[in-house]
Amino acid sequence: MREVLAQAAFQLFLERGFERTTVDDIVARAGVGRRSFFRYFPSKEDAVFPDHERCLAEMTEFLAAADDSDPVGAVSDAARIVLRMYAANPEFSVQRYRLTREVPGLRTYELSVVRRYEQTLAGHLRSRFGEDGDGALRAEVIAASVVAAHNNGLRLWLRSGGEGDPEVAVDHALALVREAWGRPAASTASTAPVVPFAVSGGGGGDGDGEVVVMVARKGTPMWRVVQQIEAAVGEN
Repeated sequence: MREVLAQAAFQLFLERGFERTTVDDIVARAGVGRRSFFRYFPSKEDAVFPDHERCLAEMTEFLAAADDSDPVGAVSDAARIVLRMYAANPEFSVQRYRLTREVPGLRTYELSVVRRYEQTLAGHLRSRFGEDGDGALRAEVIAASVVAAHNNGLRLWLRSGGEGDPEVAVDHALALVREAWGRPAASTASTAPVVPFAVSGGGGGDGDGEVVVMVARKGTPMWRVVQQIEAAVGEN
């Protein structure tokens, strides 16, 4: 019944427009009563996105079973669940994408759905990185990066009319996220020690003969190295 109602609603949205379609129109097309509609959908907007609740539940279940060895990889794989949901019905996905571009209210609703996915990913990462401080911040930033990368690839496919393999663009985008956040060196680079110390160059004791040697972990951001050099030279 949920599928029948969603199909009837979407047909009417395409024929008449979203704003001009009422719940009464939808239930008349589906051949059921109003009570049946609201049993499955709280609003017209929900009928445009009938598959997201199931997809969100599947993502939550997937993350609950993921191990701790690669949290960034786990949330990247979880995002692919959403991609597969769109790819399972290209025609519907493309039509829905076009409809949401035309109706501001649907665009706002879609953003709230995306935010729920992001919060689910961030919650999983916080359970690995910590609920406070930099752990929580890192979880939020990575979750937002995964969602942005996924949506970038997905929308390229939707704008093409659903042509080709959507996983190509999404995999490329998610690979960039994993490259930035998934490697051990990358996760510690921001806190890696950059240690300046002076080595005497045999000068006359006034500091003119000193050489400043920097020791930094590979992968340390260049701005941090330069910052420490400037601080050491300034002190001398």
